[in-house]
Amino acid sequence: MKSREKLEEFLKEIERELGGLPKDLHVTRMCCALVAVSYGKIVKAEKPRLKYCPLRVSDKLYKFKNFDQEEVCEAIRLKISRFGYFTPNRELSRESIEVPYGASEMMKCALEKKAIDAAVIVCEGAGTVVTSSPTLVQGIGARMTGVFYTTPIPEIIRRIEDVGGYVVFREAARIDQIEGVRKAIELGYKKIAVTVNGYLGEALSEFRRLEESNDLSVTILVVCTTGIGKERAEEIAEYADLAWSCASLHMREVVGRKAKIQIATKIPVYVLSEKGIDFLSSYSDENLRRFMGGGKKYLISGAHHFMKNYRRIKMGNFDTYFGEVDGLPLRVEDEPAPLI
Repeated sequence: MKSREKLEEFLKEIERELGGLPKDLHVTRMCCALVAVSYGKIVKAEKPRLKYCPLRVSDKLYKFKNFDQEEVCEAIRLKISRFGYFTPNRELSRESIEVPYGASEMMKCALEKKAIDAAVIVCEGAGTVVTSSPTLVQGIGARMTGVFYTTPIPEIIRRIEDVGGYVVFREAARIDQIEGVRKAIELGYKKIAVTVNGYLGEALSEFRRLEESNDLSVTILVVCTTGIGKERAEEIAEYADLAWSCASLHMREVVGRKAKIQIATKIPVYVLSEKGIDFLSSYSDENLRRFMGGGKKYLISGAHHFMKNYRRIKMGNFDTYFGEVDGLPLRVEDEPAPLI
């Protein structure tokens, strides 16, 4: 069953179990388990299809031990209680960096440094959002593991608009990043970054067509890739600028081989294009191109023993290392272990 078909079947199961889809319904995913929230309560959750993830065992907020359904649900409950996710009180503004190499963190810094002038992102309760606000990007994305389906929450939509965001589908809260980029172009933006859910399969070639036909720059950030097939990984390798590996073996084996830079070793982010290098440089205190030679492969990591000719750099708000490696992807034992 294809990824979008799996989501549709999950929604049909909710409809059968509850006698219809609730007016307020939001679907996220954690540890490859879809979780549905309605009016601030979990109404359905799949069993996780990960048996281990280094991010989850080290996270101080959601410290996993068993990787079972209850731990996933408890993590979602914490998001609801502490940050108001899936409710009208949702946190929408944040300055601090939460995940060292998170997509929202990178977009926040890129907006602050004018490397991009707009981001097309997704927020539950609003769907596709276009914004030039760094703090809104980080507030929406800081601790969100992905939005797969959502319905309108009028208070969230109003609050996003109050701080300078544009909600593309106010009545339906639809998630459509291609239409989001079209709207960003219509609003006059020329340097656009867009997050794309790798699992749900929006056609990446369409973003490139929009870029070429409108003579502007679209930086594609592919996230939520756990569970993707090899064909989707090949599409990501061809069209994406940056891609998060999550727990996908195909991402490591297919996308990792085409990367110019690998960021981190346990759950790598792959930088695939010259545009991706420029975007990543806005998250650093250095122009990374200055240290790169033609055809060589590079790693950014706190463990410099993998590297040769390394140097210390700052990424976000922390120090790390950048150096040449013999080849990519660089794999380690302590990486996610999927059951799928």
